[in-house]
Amino acid sequence: MFIVVLATILGLMHLYLWKRLVKDTTGPGRTRWMLTAALVALAGMLLAALVLPRVIGVADSGWIAWPGYLWFGLATYLFLTLLVTEPVRLLLRGWVKRDRQDDGVPQATSALNRRMFLARAGAAAAGAASVSLVGVGALNALGPPDLLRLPVRLRRLDPAFNGFRIAVVSDIHLGPLAGRPHTERIVQMINEAEPDLVAIVGDLVDGTVEELGPAAEPLRDLTSREGAFFVAGNHEYYVADPDAWLRELERLDVQVLRNENTVIRRAGAAFDLAGINDVAGDQRSDPPDLDRALAGLDGTGPTVLLAHQPVLVAEAAACGVDLQLSGHTHGGQMWPFHHVVRAAQPSLAALSTVAGTQLYVTRGAGFWGPPVRVGAPPDISVLTLEAGAT
Repeated sequence: MFIVVLATILGLMHLYLWKRLVKDTTGPGRTRWMLTAALVALAGMLLAALVLPRVIGVADSGWIAWPGYLWFGLATYLFLTLLVTEPVRLLLRGWVKRDRQDDGVPQATSALNRRMFLARAGAAAAGAASVSLVGVGALNALGPPDLLRLPVRLRRLDPAFNGFRIAVVSDIHLGPLAGRPHTERIVQMINEAEPDLVAIVGDLVDGTVEELGPAAEPLRDLTSREGAFFVAGNHEYYVADPDAWLRELERLDVQVLRNENTVIRRAGAAFDLAGINDVAGDQRSDPPDLDRALAGLDGTGPTVLLAHQPVLVAEAAACGVDLQLSGHTHGGQMWPFHHVVRAAQPSLAALSTVAGTQLYVTRGAGFWGPPVRVGAPPDISVLTLEAGAT
């Protein structure tokens, strides 16, 4: 159903692109037919990039995924920039239709020339802007994530934990465009930050263990005093067998928190680390259960909750959670979609407070769909805990 809806939206978007980039900029004839065929081929390539990984497998679909998803990003910005120029086109409509002859040229011919000039100028401007945005965005998405460091104060934290570092990483999105080298770079960056604990807050994979197990293998090399912990994101529930990934992560020495908690101790002090399933688990009879995730906590120390989606923070705050670590938003990934994501989630990125609970949202270390990030560079975050009032 999702593919059908998306294909419909993409079809309408490409119809608009054809109108503005092909029909309005060319006259009837061979050139128009050639450009139309090229646009249809690009649309087909994009649809194949969305569908083929599910049919022939992730490993064998990179050849179509790369050009298909790059065109996805470029087509999106062409669509948006052309929409922005629509008011200008409407304002100049009077100039196109004005009643006079230019240098002996018949009125109809003169208007056609002016209309063609405006259409081509708008197409050229949209093309230049879109190529520039996608080029810079691809460099951001495919380059190393930013390493962000920030202090977080927790009022119930014992001073024995002052300086305790939690590396937070999310949305790695291993798949046809991101494989083992992507994981190796992330693991190296985390290890160089020397964290005490690693929190992987969902959306690790977009494929099965059979397809992407070797790409995830470097997670075994994560080093931290308290180990690495994982909670499932919505994309883990989109694969055929989510449980297979949870078993694979345990094999890689990454502890899965599945509506459960554990105690982190240091010098006689402790805080509680809990993890909750993603809301997409409802579709797999594996829903989030905060009561179960927090069961048995004595409440003397702070509680840190791993939850893929920030939207769960309201429920977490009602249960007295001190700090929630989340991902999912990608920081918006491609401006101006930041505004759409922000409308659905209580926070887009960084540290905020919701009803007394601190919420940290990482922009994620990977990308989904187009390998493009505009206004939302990838990151790995290292939070340094400090005792005291927030």
